[in-house]
Amino acid sequence: MTRELLRAGDDGIARCGWVSDDPEYQRYHDEEWGKPQHGDAALFETIALEGFQAGLSWITILRRRPAFRAAFEQFSIERVAQFDEDKVNELALDASIIRNRHKIAATIKNARTIRELIRDNPGALDRLIWSHAPSSHERPATVEGMLTVTDRSHALSTELRRIGLTFVGPTTMHALMQAAGLINDHARGCARGDQLDVEVR
Repeated sequence: MTRELLRAGDDGIARCGWVSDDPEYQRYHDEEWGKPQHGDAALFETIALEGFQAGLSWITILRRRPAFRAAFEQFSIERVAQFDEDKVNELALDASIIRNRHKIAATIKNARTIRELIRDNPGALDRLIWSHAPSSHERPATVEGMLTVTDRSHALSTELRRIGLTFVGPTTMHALMQAAGLINDHARGCARGDQLDVEVR
């Protein structure tokens, strides 16, 4: 499939080229993707979902996000950290999510690691992740400029692995940085990207 920098929807709005005509995909792009996200729990959810997305399309995860939230107790760090092997077995049979045992176990392990990180220091995960946000970022102006990994995402991946998190490779962390608004990676000419440039000044 040919990659596109921009794509106009049926509503005439110019969006990033990866957005299909799926209404939920368009809503996610317009309302969530690239909007600065804060909070340990919210970022834990994003880490988990980006990890589950590895090797799959994001729309697959997005369509199943309500089921993921139900299965993982709304991504409560404390509750997920208490999941045991029986819960892993239960989730591995849940067809409403991605039944990858390694990713399920990684999410639980990550919850336990994050719980320890923030136990006496609430907001520590938020601060760690956001410390890797660049002071400036050039939005992609060409398809070739649409990167999947950067030095910043490598650094974030290395730091998260250092504290014990898994399924946080540099490509996955670049996707997190895009989704959570550490960078505004909307393509040049994307209406939402232009709006974000104004909102975050």
